[in-house]
Amino acid sequence: MDQQNGPIEYLATNENPTVNFGEALRFWLKLGFISFGGPAGQIAIMHQELVERRRWISERRYLHALNYCMLLPGPEALQLATYIGWLLHGLRGGIAAGVLFILPSLAILILLSWIYMTFGSLPAVAGVLYGIKPAVVAIVVFAAYRIGSRALKNGVLWSIAVLAFLAISVLSVPFPAIILAAALLGAMGGRLAPRFFRAADDHGNPDKNFGPSIIDDRTPTPDHARLSRPRLMALAIVGLISWGGILALLDQDRGWQGDAVQMGWFFTKTALLTFGGAYSVLPYVYQGAVEHYHWLTAPQMMDGLALGETTPGPLIMVVTFVGFLAGWSKDLIDGAPLLGGAAGAVIATYFTFLPSFLLVLLGGPLAEATHGNIKFTAPLTGITAAMVGVILNLAVFFAYHLFWPNGLDGPVDWLSVGIALASATALLRFKLGVIPLIGICAMAGLVYRLAVPSL
Repeated sequence: MDQQNGPIEYLATNENPTVNFGEALRFWLKLGFISFGGPAGQIAIMHQELVERRRWISERRYLHALNYCMLLPGPEALQLATYIGWLLHGLRGGIAAGVLFILPSLAILILLSWIYMTFGSLPAVAGVLYGIKPAVVAIVVFAAYRIGSRALKNGVLWSIAVLAFLAISVLSVPFPAIILAAALLGAMGGRLAPRFFRAADDHGNPDKNFGPSIIDDRTPTPDHARLSRPRLMALAIVGLISWGGILALLDQDRGWQGDAVQMGWFFTKTALLTFGGAYSVLPYVYQGAVEHYHWLTAPQMMDGLALGETTPGPLIMVVTFVGFLAGWSKDLIDGAPLLGGAAGAVIATYFTFLPSFLLVLLGGPLAEATHGNIKFTAPLTGITAAMVGVILNLAVFFAYHLFWPNGLDGPVDWLSVGIALASATALLRFKLGVIPLIGICAMAGLVYRLAVPSL
Protein backbone atom coordinates (compact mmCIF):
# COMPACT_ATOMS: atom_id res chain seq x y z
CA MET A 1 0.00 0.00 0.00
CA ASP A 2 1.35 3.41 -0.94
CA GLN A 3 1.97 5.27 2.30
CA GLN A 4 1.13 8.67 0.82
CA ASN A 5 -2.25 7.78 -0.68
CA GLY A 6 -3.01 4.45 0.97
CA PRO A 7 -4.81 5.75 4.08
CA ILE A 8 -7.26 7.78 1.94
CA GLU A 9 -8.05 4.75 -0.24
CA TYR A 10 -8.37 2.61 2.84
CA LEU A 11 -10.86 5.01 4.37
CA ALA A 12 -12.87 5.03 1.16
CA THR A 13 -13.27 1.24 1.08
CA ASN A 14 -13.78 0.43 4.75
CA GLU A 15 -16.41 1.84 7.12
CA ASN A 16 -14.32 0.99 10.19
CA PRO A 17 -10.72 1.29 9.06
CA THR A 18 -7.98 0.06 11.34
CA VAL A 19 -4.21 -0.09 11.19
CA ASN A 20 -2.79 -3.56 10.68
CA PHE A 21 -1.12 -4.62 13.95
CA GLY A 22 1.92 -6.01 12.17
CA GLU A 23 2.39 -2.74 10.29
CA ALA A 24 2.13 -0.86 13.60
CA LEU A 25 4.77 -3.11 15.18
CA ARG A 26 7.16 -2.42 12.31
CA PHE A 27 6.66 1.31 12.69
CA TRP A 28 7.19 1.37 16.47
CA LEU A 29 10.39 -0.66 16.10
CA LYS A 30 11.62 1.68 13.37
CA LEU A 31 10.80 4.64 15.61
CA GLY A 32 12.93 3.11 18.36
CA PHE A 33 15.96 3.19 16.06
CA ILE A 34 15.45 6.69 14.59
CA SER A 35 14.19 8.60 17.64
CA PHE A 36 17.13 10.97 18.03
CA GLY A 37 16.85 14.64 18.94
CA GLY A 38 15.29 14.44 22.40
CA PRO A 39 11.56 14.72 23.11
CA ALA A 40 11.03 17.61 20.68
CA GLY A 41 12.61 15.63 17.84
CA GLN A 42 10.77 12.42 18.75
CA ILE A 43 7.41 14.19 18.96
CA ALA A 44 8.10 15.85 15.61
CA ILE A 45 8.97 12.50 14.00
CA MET A 46 5.72 10.94 15.25
CA HIS A 47 3.73 13.93 14.03
CA GLN A 48 5.28 13.75 10.58
CA GLU A 49 4.82 9.99 10.29
CA LEU A 50 1.46 9.42 12.02
CA VAL A 51 -0.42 12.67 11.32
CA GLU A 52 0.97 13.95 8.04
CA ARG A 53 2.20 10.88 6.18
CA ARG A 54 0.37 7.76 7.33
CA ARG A 55 -2.69 9.60 8.69
CA TRP A 56 -3.29 7.15 11.47
CA ILE A 57 -4.49 9.96 13.74
CA SER A 58 -5.72 13.51 13.14
CA GLU A 59 -3.90 16.66 14.22
CA ARG A 60 -6.45 17.51 16.90
CA ARG A 61 -6.51 14.01 18.42
CA TYR A 62 -2.70 13.89 18.31
CA LEU A 63 -2.44 17.18 20.24
CA HIS A 64 -5.07 15.99 22.68
CA ALA A 65 -2.96 12.92 23.44
CA LEU A 66 0.23 14.99 23.65
CA ASN A 67 -1.25 17.51 26.06
CA TYR A 68 -2.37 14.71 28.36
CA CYS A 69 1.08 13.10 28.29
CA MET A 70 2.68 16.45 29.07
CA LEU A 71 0.80 16.47 32.38
CA LEU A 72 2.33 13.19 33.50
CA PRO A 73 5.72 12.53 35.08
CA GLY A 74 8.00 10.62 32.75
CA PRO A 75 9.24 10.91 29.15
CA GLU A 76 6.39 12.44 27.15
CA ALA A 77 7.52 11.01 23.78
CA LEU A 78 7.41 7.44 25.12
CA GLN A 79 4.04 8.12 26.73
CA LEU A 80 2.69 9.60 23.51
CA ALA A 81 3.75 6.51 21.55
CA THR A 82 2.16 4.29 24.22
CA TYR A 83 -1.06 6.33 24.14
CA ILE A 84 -1.42 6.21 20.35
CA GLY A 85 -0.54 2.50 20.28
CA TRP A 86 -3.20 1.88 22.95
CA LEU A 87 -5.77 3.96 21.07
CA LEU A 88 -5.13 1.96 17.90
CA HIS A 89 -4.86 -1.58 19.28
CA GLY A 90 -5.79 -1.59 22.92
CA LEU A 91 -3.62 -2.86 25.75
CA ARG A 92 -1.35 -4.95 23.51
CA GLY A 93 -0.86 -1.97 21.18
CA GLY A 94 0.11 0.39 23.99
CA ILE A 95 2.58 -2.03 25.55
CA ALA A 96 4.09 -2.94 22.18
CA ALA A 97 4.50 0.70 21.14
CA GLY A 98 6.20 1.68 24.40
CA VAL A 99 8.46 -1.36 24.62
CA LEU A 100 9.62 -1.14 21.01
CA PHE A 101 10.25 2.59 21.46
CA ILE A 102 12.88 1.94 24.14
CA LEU A 103 14.11 -1.59 23.28
CA PRO A 104 16.76 -0.54 20.69
CA SER A 105 18.15 2.08 23.07
CA LEU A 106 18.32 -0.47 25.90
CA ALA A 107 20.32 -2.92 23.78
CA ILE A 108 22.63 -0.22 22.42
CA LEU A 109 23.33 1.26 25.86
CA ILE A 110 24.09 -2.13 27.40
CA LEU A 111 26.62 -2.69 24.62
CA LEU A 112 28.13 0.80 25.01
CA SER A 113 28.26 0.41 28.80
CA TRP A 114 30.17 -2.86 28.44
CA ILE A 115 32.62 -1.22 26.01
CA TYR A 116 33.00 1.68 28.44
CA MET A 117 33.79 -0.55 31.42
CA THR A 118 36.05 -2.89 29.44
CA PHE A 119 37.91 -0.51 27.13
CA GLY A 120 37.24 2.93 28.68
CA SER A 121 40.88 3.36 29.68
CA LEU A 122 42.16 2.87 26.14
CA PRO A 123 43.60 6.07 24.64
CA ALA A 124 41.12 6.25 21.77
CA VAL A 125 38.06 5.79 24.00
CA ALA A 126 39.42 8.22 26.60
CA GLY A 127 40.06 10.80 23.86
CA VAL A 128 36.54 10.50 22.47
CA LEU A 129 35.02 10.96 25.94
CA TYR A 130 37.36 13.88 26.64
CA GLY A 131 35.94 15.70 23.61
CA ILE A 132 32.31 14.82 24.31
CA LYS A 133 32.14 15.88 27.97
CA PRO A 134 32.53 19.65 27.36
CA ALA A 135 29.80 19.35 24.74
CA VAL A 136 27.55 17.80 27.40
CA VAL A 137 28.00 20.91 29.57
CA ALA A 138 26.89 23.07 26.63
CA ILE A 139 23.96 20.75 25.87
CA VAL A 140 22.69 20.98 29.46
CA VAL A 141 22.95 24.80 29.36
CA PHE A 142 21.11 24.74 26.04
CA ALA A 143 18.38 22.59 27.60
CA ALA A 144 17.96 25.14 30.40
CA TYR A 145 17.76 27.90 27.80
CA ARG A 146 15.17 26.10 25.67
CA ILE A 147 12.91 25.28 28.60
CA GLY A 148 13.40 28.70 30.17
CA SER A 149 12.59 30.58 26.98
CA ARG A 150 9.21 28.82 26.86
CA ALA A 151 8.41 28.60 30.55
CA LEU A 152 9.72 31.79 32.17
CA LYS A 153 7.21 34.27 30.78
CA ASN A 154 7.12 36.67 33.73
CA GLY A 155 8.98 37.76 36.83
CA VAL A 156 7.08 35.40 39.13
CA LEU A 157 8.22 32.32 37.21
CA TRP A 158 11.75 33.73 36.97
CA SER A 159 11.75 34.08 40.76
CA ILE A 160 10.73 30.44 41.19
CA ALA A 161 13.59 29.38 38.89
CA VAL A 162 16.13 31.43 40.86
CA LEU A 163 14.87 30.10 44.19
CA ALA A 164 15.12 26.53 42.90
CA PHE A 165 18.70 27.11 41.76
CA LEU A 166 19.70 28.53 45.14
CA ALA A 167 17.87 25.82 47.04
CA ILE A 168 19.65 22.93 45.32
CA SER A 169 23.06 24.55 44.80
CA VAL A 170 23.56 26.53 48.02
CA LEU A 171 21.23 24.91 50.56
CA SER A 172 21.43 21.33 49.16
CA VAL A 173 17.65 20.95 49.41
CA PRO A 174 16.58 17.46 48.21
CA PHE A 175 15.11 17.37 44.72
CA PRO A 176 11.66 16.00 45.77
CA ALA A 177 11.29 18.89 48.25
CA ILE A 178 11.94 21.39 45.46
CA ILE A 179 9.31 19.67 43.28
CA LEU A 180 6.76 19.80 46.09
CA ALA A 181 7.48 23.44 46.94
CA ALA A 182 7.24 24.49 43.27
CA ALA A 183 3.93 22.64 42.89
CA LEU A 184 2.51 24.33 46.00
CA LEU A 185 3.66 27.75 44.78
CA GLY A 186 2.05 27.05 41.43
CA ALA A 187 -1.19 25.90 43.03
CA MET A 188 -1.40 29.01 45.24
CA GLY A 189 -0.38 31.26 42.35
CA GLY A 190 -3.02 29.70 40.11
CA ARG A 191 -5.68 30.75 42.62
CA LEU A 192 -4.33 34.15 43.64
CA ALA A 193 -2.73 35.36 40.39
CA PRO A 194 -3.70 32.99 37.57
CA ARG A 195 -2.41 35.30 34.83
CA PHE A 196 1.17 34.51 35.90
CA PHE A 197 0.68 30.73 35.71
CA ARG A 198 -0.93 30.27 32.32
CA ALA A 199 1.19 28.21 29.93
CA ALA A 200 0.76 28.66 26.21
CA ASP A 201 0.14 25.59 24.07
CA ASP A 202 2.95 25.68 21.52
CA HIS A 203 2.82 22.12 20.27
CA GLY A 204 1.01 22.82 17.05
CA ASN A 205 -2.10 24.19 15.39
CA PRO A 206 -5.15 22.00 15.93
CA ASP A 207 -6.86 23.65 12.97
CA LYS A 208 -4.43 22.09 10.49
CA ASN A 209 -5.91 19.38 8.31
CA PHE A 210 -3.73 16.81 6.55
CA GLY A 211 -6.66 14.89 5.09
CA PRO A 212 -8.89 12.12 6.47
CA SER A 213 -7.32 9.98 9.19
CA ILE A 214 -8.05 6.53 10.55
CA ILE A 215 -8.60 8.10 13.99
CA ASP A 216 -10.22 11.35 12.95
CA ASP A 217 -11.69 14.23 14.94
CA ARG A 218 -15.14 12.62 14.82
CA THR A 219 -14.05 9.01 15.16
CA PRO A 220 -15.87 7.54 18.17
CA THR A 221 -13.73 6.39 21.06
CA PRO A 222 -13.13 2.63 20.59
CA ASP A 223 -14.65 0.29 23.17
CA HIS A 224 -11.29 -0.59 24.73
CA ALA A 225 -10.62 3.11 25.36
CA ARG A 226 -13.91 3.82 27.10
CA LEU A 227 -14.00 4.33 30.84
CA SER A 228 -14.66 1.02 32.61
CA ARG A 229 -14.16 0.72 36.35
CA PRO A 230 -13.72 -3.06 36.37
CA ARG A 231 -11.14 -2.82 33.60
CA LEU A 232 -9.29 -0.01 35.37
CA MET A 233 -9.33 -1.97 38.63
CA ALA A 234 -7.96 -5.07 36.92
CA LEU A 235 -5.23 -3.07 35.22
CA ALA A 236 -4.30 -1.37 38.50
CA ILE A 237 -3.98 -4.76 40.21
CA VAL A 238 -1.81 -6.09 37.37
CA GLY A 239 0.32 -2.96 37.56
CA LEU A 240 0.76 -3.31 41.31
CA ILE A 241 1.80 -6.93 40.89
CA SER A 242 4.17 -6.00 38.06
CA TRP A 243 5.87 -3.54 40.40
CA GLY A 244 5.60 -5.11 43.84
CA GLY A 245 5.95 -8.68 42.62
CA ILE A 246 9.28 -8.00 40.90
CA LEU A 247 10.50 -6.12 43.98
CA ALA A 248 9.54 -9.12 46.11
CA LEU A 249 11.47 -11.47 43.83
CA LEU A 250 14.52 -9.23 44.04
CA ASP A 251 14.10 -9.13 47.82
CA GLN A 252 14.45 -12.91 47.93
CA ASP A 253 18.04 -12.62 46.72
CA ARG A 254 19.77 -10.18 49.09
CA GLY A 255 16.96 -8.60 51.08
CA TRP A 256 15.48 -5.11 51.12
CA GLN A 257 18.85 -3.46 51.65
CA GLY A 258 20.33 -5.32 48.69
CA ASP A 259 21.38 -3.26 45.70
CA ALA A 260 18.83 -4.87 43.36
CA VAL A 261 15.84 -3.91 45.54
CA GLN A 262 17.26 -0.47 46.26
CA MET A 263 17.69 0.07 42.51
CA GLY A 264 14.06 -0.85 41.90
CA TRP A 265 12.84 1.49 44.63
CA PHE A 266 15.15 4.34 43.64
CA PHE A 267 14.30 4.26 39.94
CA THR A 268 10.58 4.08 40.71
CA LYS A 269 10.94 7.36 42.60
CA THR A 270 12.99 8.72 39.71
CA ALA A 271 10.15 7.93 37.31
CA LEU A 272 7.56 9.71 39.44
CA LEU A 273 9.74 12.83 39.72
CA THR A 274 10.51 13.22 36.01
CA PHE A 275 8.63 16.45 35.33
CA GLY A 276 10.00 18.83 32.73
CA GLY A 277 12.13 16.29 30.88
CA ALA A 278 15.10 14.10 31.73
CA TYR A 279 17.45 16.99 32.50
CA SER A 280 15.22 18.05 35.38
CA VAL A 281 15.55 14.74 37.20
CA LEU A 282 19.26 14.15 36.55
CA PRO A 283 20.26 16.04 39.73
CA TYR A 284 18.11 13.61 41.71
CA VAL A 285 19.70 10.65 39.91
CA TYR A 286 23.12 12.13 40.70
CA GLN A 287 22.26 12.66 44.38
CA GLY A 288 21.09 9.08 44.76
CA ALA A 289 23.35 7.08 42.45
CA VAL A 290 26.62 8.96 43.10
CA GLU A 291 26.39 10.47 46.56
CA HIS A 292 24.08 8.08 48.42
CA TYR A 293 24.47 4.61 46.90
CA HIS A 294 27.93 5.12 45.35
CA TRP A 295 26.98 3.08 42.30
CA LEU A 296 29.22 5.24 40.08
CA THR A 297 31.40 8.35 40.26
CA ALA A 298 30.65 11.90 39.13
CA PRO A 299 32.92 11.64 36.05
CA GLN A 300 31.23 8.35 35.14
CA MET A 301 27.84 10.07 35.43
CA MET A 302 29.01 12.65 32.90
CA ASP A 303 30.26 9.90 30.61
CA GLY A 304 26.88 8.18 30.87
CA LEU A 305 25.07 11.36 29.90
CA ALA A 306 27.42 11.72 26.93
CA LEU A 307 26.62 8.17 25.80
CA GLY A 308 22.90 8.78 26.33
CA GLU A 309 23.04 11.79 24.02
CA THR A 310 24.45 9.63 21.21
CA THR A 311 21.76 6.93 21.28
CA PRO A 312 18.12 6.94 20.14
CA GLY A 313 15.28 6.94 22.63
CA PRO A 314 14.42 9.16 25.62
CA LEU A 315 17.37 10.83 27.33
CA ILE A 316 16.20 9.37 30.64
CA MET A 317 17.62 6.13 29.21
CA VAL A 318 20.82 7.32 30.91
CA VAL A 319 19.45 5.32 33.85
CA THR A 320 20.32 2.21 31.83
CA PHE A 321 23.97 3.21 32.00
CA VAL A 322 23.66 3.97 35.71
CA GLY A 323 22.05 0.60 36.31
CA PHE A 324 24.73 -1.21 34.32
CA LEU A 325 27.54 0.38 36.33
CA ALA A 326 25.66 -0.33 39.57
CA GLY A 327 25.26 -3.99 38.67
CA TRP A 328 28.89 -4.20 37.54
CA SER A 329 30.46 -2.41 40.52
CA LYS A 330 28.25 -4.01 43.18
CA ASP A 331 28.68 -7.53 41.77
CA LEU A 332 24.96 -7.99 41.33
CA ILE A 333 25.61 -11.48 39.94
CA ASP A 334 28.55 -13.01 41.77
CA GLY A 335 31.63 -13.46 39.60
CA ALA A 336 29.91 -12.28 36.39
CA PRO A 337 30.26 -8.50 36.04
CA LEU A 338 28.83 -8.41 32.53
CA LEU A 339 25.71 -10.33 33.53
CA GLY A 340 25.45 -8.25 36.69
CA GLY A 341 25.72 -5.07 34.67
CA ALA A 342 23.10 -6.23 32.16
CA ALA A 343 20.78 -7.21 35.02
CA GLY A 344 21.27 -3.82 36.64
CA ALA A 345 20.54 -2.07 33.33
CA VAL A 346 17.31 -4.03 32.88
CA ILE A 347 16.21 -3.37 36.49
CA ALA A 348 16.85 0.36 36.17
CA THR A 349 15.04 0.57 32.83
CA TYR A 350 12.08 -1.56 33.98
CA PHE A 351 11.32 0.42 37.12
CA THR A 352 11.91 3.78 35.42
CA PHE A 353 9.42 3.15 32.63
CA LEU A 354 6.79 0.94 34.30
CA PRO A 355 5.03 3.96 35.92
CA SER A 356 4.82 5.68 32.52
CA PHE A 357 3.01 2.71 31.01
CA LEU A 358 0.61 2.49 33.95
CA LEU A 359 -0.17 6.22 34.03
CA VAL A 360 -1.00 6.24 30.31
CA LEU A 361 -3.05 3.05 30.32
CA LEU A 362 -4.94 3.91 33.51
CA GLY A 363 -5.53 7.58 32.67
CA GLY A 364 -6.12 7.19 28.94
CA PRO A 365 -9.87 6.50 29.26
CA LEU A 366 -10.27 9.62 31.41
CA ALA A 367 -8.42 11.70 28.81
CA GLU A 368 -10.47 10.21 25.95
CA ALA A 369 -13.70 11.02 27.79
CA THR A 370 -13.00 14.77 27.50
CA HIS A 371 -11.92 15.14 23.87
CA GLY A 372 -10.84 18.70 24.63
CA ASN A 373 -7.42 20.24 24.86
CA ILE A 374 -5.96 19.46 28.29
CA LYS A 375 -3.96 22.52 29.44
CA PHE A 376 -1.04 22.70 31.80
CA THR A 377 -2.13 23.11 35.38
CA ALA A 378 -0.76 25.91 37.56
CA PRO A 379 1.21 23.46 39.74
CA LEU A 380 2.88 22.02 36.66
CA THR A 381 3.76 25.52 35.50
CA GLY A 382 5.47 26.12 38.83
CA ILE A 383 7.35 22.84 38.56
CA THR A 384 8.52 23.64 35.04
CA ALA A 385 9.84 27.03 36.18
CA ALA A 386 11.74 25.39 39.03
CA MET A 387 13.23 22.88 36.62
CA VAL A 388 15.06 25.67 34.80
CA GLY A 389 17.00 26.47 37.97
CA VAL A 390 17.62 22.80 38.72
CA ILE A 391 18.95 22.11 35.22
CA LEU A 392 21.22 25.16 35.38
CA ASN A 393 22.62 23.84 38.65
CA LEU A 394 23.39 20.56 36.89
CA ALA A 395 25.36 22.46 34.24
CA VAL A 396 27.32 24.31 36.93
CA PHE A 397 28.09 21.04 38.69
CA PHE A 398 29.34 19.37 35.50
CA ALA A 399 31.37 22.43 34.53
CA TYR A 400 33.07 22.56 37.93
CA HIS A 401 34.20 18.93 37.79
CA LEU A 402 35.28 19.24 34.17
CA PHE A 403 37.04 22.60 34.13
CA TRP A 404 38.75 22.11 37.52
CA PRO A 405 39.46 18.35 37.54
CA ASN A 406 41.76 18.70 40.59
CA GLY A 407 39.58 21.18 42.48
CA LEU A 408 39.62 24.98 42.54
CA ASP A 409 43.21 24.95 43.80
CA GLY A 410 44.34 23.09 40.69
CA PRO A 411 44.84 24.33 37.11
CA VAL A 412 41.97 25.08 34.76
CA ASP A 413 41.47 22.75 31.79
CA TRP A 414 41.29 25.54 29.24
CA LEU A 415 40.82 23.19 26.29
CA SER A 416 37.63 21.83 27.87
CA VAL A 417 36.48 25.39 28.52
CA GLY A 418 37.11 26.25 24.87
CA ILE A 419 35.25 23.20 23.56
CA ALA A 420 32.30 23.95 25.86
CA LEU A 421 32.10 27.59 24.72
CA ALA A 422 32.39 26.61 21.06
CA SER A 423 29.69 23.97 21.56
CA ALA A 424 27.35 26.46 23.23
CA THR A 425 27.89 28.89 20.35
CA ALA A 426 27.17 26.17 17.81
CA LEU A 427 23.93 25.23 19.56
CA LEU A 428 22.61 28.70 20.39
CA ARG A 429 23.78 30.77 17.43
CA PHE A 430 24.21 28.34 14.54
CA LYS A 431 21.47 25.86 15.57
CA LEU A 432 23.74 22.85 15.11
CA GLY A 433 22.09 19.54 16.00
CA VAL A 434 23.13 17.61 19.10
CA ILE A 435 24.29 14.51 17.22
CA PRO A 436 26.56 16.40 14.74
CA LEU A 437 27.95 18.43 17.64
CA ILE A 438 28.83 15.31 19.62
CA GLY A 439 30.44 13.75 16.54
CA ILE A 440 32.63 16.83 15.96
CA CYS A 441 33.66 17.07 19.61
CA ALA A 442 34.39 13.34 19.79
CA MET A 443 36.66 13.62 16.77
CA ALA A 444 38.41 16.68 18.27
CA GLY A 445 39.02 14.80 21.51
CA LEU A 446 40.38 11.78 19.66
CA VAL A 447 42.78 13.89 17.59
CA TYR A 448 43.99 15.73 20.67
CA ARG A 449 44.46 12.47 22.56
CA LEU A 450 46.57 11.03 19.78
CA ALA A 451 48.61 14.23 19.55
CA VAL A 452 49.07 14.62 23.33
CA PRO A 453 49.51 11.13 24.83
CA SER A 454 49.82 12.55 28.36
CA LEU A 455 46.10 13.43 28.43
